[in-house]
Amino acid sequence: MPEPELVKLKEQVYKDPRPKEHFDSYHERTRTTKPNFVYELTRILMSLMAWVFFRARGYHPERVPAAGPVILAPNHASFLDHFFLGVSLRRKVQFMAKSQLFKPPMDKIFSPGGVFPVRRGYDDEEAFVTAVSVLDRGGVVAMYAEGGRSRTGELSDRPRRGIGRLALLSGAPIVPVAIHGSHLVRNWKRLRFPKIRVHYGDPIAYERVATTTREQEQAVAEAIFAEVRALYAETKP
Repeated sequence: MPEPELVKLKEQVYKDPRPKEHFDSYHERTRTTKPNFVYELTRILMSLMAWVFFRARGYHPERVPAAGPVILAPNHASFLDHFFLGVSLRRKVQFMAKSQLFKPPMDKIFSPGGVFPVRRGYDDEEAFVTAVSVLDRGGVVAMYAEGGRSRTGELSDRPRRGIGRLALLSGAPIVPVAIHGSHLVRNWKRLRFPKIRVHYGDPIAYERVATTTREQEQAVAEAIFAEVRALYAETKP
């Protein structure tokens, strides 16, 4: 049976015109404070929604280390991927999210919940300093190798180098993740709720590097996304 036609996404503005100083308080909070009760409350509510409406299931979550720094590297097709990713994990997952999301009232949920901004289209050093600080204290950071949502339901041909940069700067193990079905989530407006399957792969790691080049970052990003792509193909329903 062919997949249903997708509800169209709104056109997005890739670059956030606000200055980087606007986001300093969000970065400071993430670097100095762990996610609070807002994370747990959001997790409960969103997990119930994921289980009931989307029948979300996680496979091999035990492959995510139970302690110590971890980078989760999933494919990205829905604004709900953040929540699907963490449903099967007991660890708190902190997300690097596009800065456009940090506006009232949602910023009052994102920031206390451990989400921090990245200004897409800029060389956003602050976002990487924040991500590495979370990893250095033994936390979990999720970062999409594709950099943004797929608007077609297909995996991107080429990842952005940010995931490679974070892997090299932190030296943290990376767990590739394949999320199936989330490209159809936007059809909830038609009361169609797809089944969501989240598959966690085996961790891989790179030696920590103090200073990286664009070429190194891109090469590592492509190697990581090759793992994501292989896992996605291997576990496709």
